Amino acid sequence: MLNQPIGYWSWAANKAVVDYIRAGLTEVGLTQPQWWVINQVRDGARPRDEVFTILRGYLDVGDALQPHTDELIDRGLLAGEESISLTDTGRDLLERATARQRKSLARIHEGVPDADFLTTMKVLQRMIHNAGGKAWHH
Repeated sequence: MLNQPIGYWSWAANKAVVDYIRAGLTEVGLTQPQWWVINQVRDGARPRDEVFTILRGYLDVGDALQPHTDELIDRGLLAGEESISLTDTGRDLLERATARQRKSLARIHEGVPDADFLTTMKVLQRMIHNAGGKAWHH
């Protein structure tokens, strides 16, 4: 097992998990970038530039957020231009998406004890650090 390629297994885990999460979000009518944006304004209005800066900072999404955010506004889920906030319809969708995300995460974590999960996170963070990479998430 010690000779297994971490690059392959971390990529395979990332792909499987992200594909699963995206499929769940599609069920409630969101893309993953749209989920990221509405999640950033869940507690109130925020400047669009601030939301984009935060998400670019840890998701490396470049300018991809602009069209997703514009679509949320066009669909009546977000309001505003410089500062964006959830509409009542957007808040309802956020609640449904949050419930779906919780269901997805529970399924992904199924059979994985908390201690093993925490060890895995620490190991991955250490490997990222050792390889000179940067990653953060709160």
